[in-house]
Amino acid sequence: MPARRTSRDVHLEVEQVTEQIKRRSQLKRTAYLDRIGRLAEIERPRHGAGCANLAHGVAACSADEKDLLARGSVPNIALVSAYNDMLSAHQPLERYPTLLKKAILRAGGIAQFAGGVPAMCDGVTQGRAGMELSLFSRDVVAMATAIALAHDMFDGMLLLGVCDKIVPGLVMGALSFGHLPCILVPAGPMPSGISNGEKAKVRELHAQGQVDAAALLESELAAYHAPGTCTFFGTANTNQLLMEAMGLHLPGASFVIAGTALRKGITEAAGERIVDLTRAEQYAPIGRVLDEKAFVNAMVALLATGGSTNHTMHLVAMAAAAGIDLTWHDFAKLSSVVPLLARIYPNGSADINEFQAAGGTARLFQSLLEAGLMHEDVLTVAGPGLSRYCAMPELTPDGVRWQPNRAGDAESESQSFAVLRTPAEPFAADSGIRVLDGNLGRSVAKVSALKPENRIIEAPARVFDCQEDFLEAFNRDEFVGDVVVVVRFQGPKANGMPELHRLTPALGILQDRGHKVALVTDGRMSGASGKAPAAVHLTPEAAEGGVLARLKDGDLIRFDTVADTLDVLGVELSERAMAQAPGNTDEGTGRELFRLFRQTVTGAEAGASVFAV
Repeated sequence: MPARRTSRDVHLEVEQVTEQIKRRSQLKRTAYLDRIGRLAEIERPRHGAGCANLAHGVAACSADEKDLLARGSVPNIALVSAYNDMLSAHQPLERYPTLLKKAILRAGGIAQFAGGVPAMCDGVTQGRAGMELSLFSRDVVAMATAIALAHDMFDGMLLLGVCDKIVPGLVMGALSFGHLPCILVPAGPMPSGISNGEKAKVRELHAQGQVDAAALLESELAAYHAPGTCTFFGTANTNQLLMEAMGLHLPGASFVIAGTALRKGITEAAGERIVDLTRAEQYAPIGRVLDEKAFVNAMVALLATGGSTNHTMHLVAMAAAAGIDLTWHDFAKLSSVVPLLARIYPNGSADINEFQAAGGTARLFQSLLEAGLMHEDVLTVAGPGLSRYCAMPELTPDGVRWQPNRAGDAESESQSFAVLRTPAEPFAADSGIRVLDGNLGRSVAKVSALKPENRIIEAPARVFDCQEDFLEAFNRDEFVGDVVVVVRFQGPKANGMPELHRLTPALGILQDRGHKVALVTDGRMSGASGKAPAAVHLTPEAAEGGVLARLKDGDLIRFDTVADTLDVLGVELSERAMAQAPGNTDEGTGRELFRLFRQTVTGAEAGASVFAV
């Protein structure tokens, strides 16, 4: 791994936010560190097990492995995987256990496949009943990860996962075993297909009835066409960026294309590195890697790239699992000083492979470190110092080696400048995600894809209790002027907070017709959304007595991402009756199994989690 480099002083606002988080979290964080410290005092986890316990745990191993594991003389690495055949991003993980076991054996360890976790794809469930389980699946993944590790047979762990709720869930589960070192192992993006812009255009044409379903399907198949992560900058690819920013990936692991020789080499290197991290001199448990500075680095990376708004919930939930109390106030404070440095679809025309070609995470982190916007003095799985992540992996005859990020020729630099910039010449002086406050509540807005004229929208509301009602009104051509579309009863308690990505083409069409358009909802929008202004994750949600439940058609709403406000104007709502949630949506497609989740889940600002926060 490359050597550590001393960075400039940390920006005052970044330092102040970090200190505020530390003070706020002191009691919980201290209790968490004490707990994992006690667990770390056990010399080997298998030493406390009885003979029958050990025999069960090694029964399927080879004779040599049985002897080494029973005697506790080598580190045993847990493999926890979200592999399934349906998710393109996870299909390559089928081959990873064999690959990793060999690499770990070469490094002097042994690996066991500890367990699998579920992996949902929002692209498959979009607009369908199964989407109401999507957000809850994160906490299920966390619990499944804990069950896989609960056998207490392991000295370290490799977590294999990529997509939306899966990576946050893996991290949350792993933090319950925070005394163990851990590396996240991704599969990489698929090669670029048709452009994301072309795909979006066909979707809009289909929504207008100008192309048929066959043409739409052909377009979608050309976009999502191979194993690997989808190439837009949605929640899955934002996951990868944040895992690097927090020091849980090997440097540069996020966006090397799936199925390539370099991807294979980085995967093998993760197996070798986890064995190193179990040794006392390099011991780096996940509970200490993920400290307050690591989470601030993640927030900065999210804001600087205009990544998925879903992470305003996921980062809060992951931090809580480490005894750290993040709030949307922290995001708001950082957003005032973090500039927008990346243009990746839907925030621009480039896809994630073009971002990687422009220098990727290495170039981004180097710029942010030089501007004092990230903490360099952090512990990572690559060693101490985030500057290790300013290097790019290269495949050599001796395996993967990390080289300094090098500038290209004038033409490639010009192309890179269209995708990734420095704080000295940003795409925008403010960040790509904002927190909006007002008499409607608190919400999150993604502004990285918005044109300046769409940063402020003031228009009458059209209020809907489900996305299907809005789409039916759109198909009846009911929208003839500026409008703020309100879709309520979409929060965690109401129906599990499904993504409302199906609204994107219709909202974009209204915008293209010259109307001022915005969306206000207590639900989620896909990380792939952003063309039309949207205030999402509004809290308190309508089902919890939020002001959304009192709105009516015609109420004047002001959506302002310059002043960061969201208000209903000229109306006294306190005397209005609250609307009732639509009919029963808690049965069928497994939804009846999650009633307890809907009853106990926290609000979006607290991470939308069923765990105590």
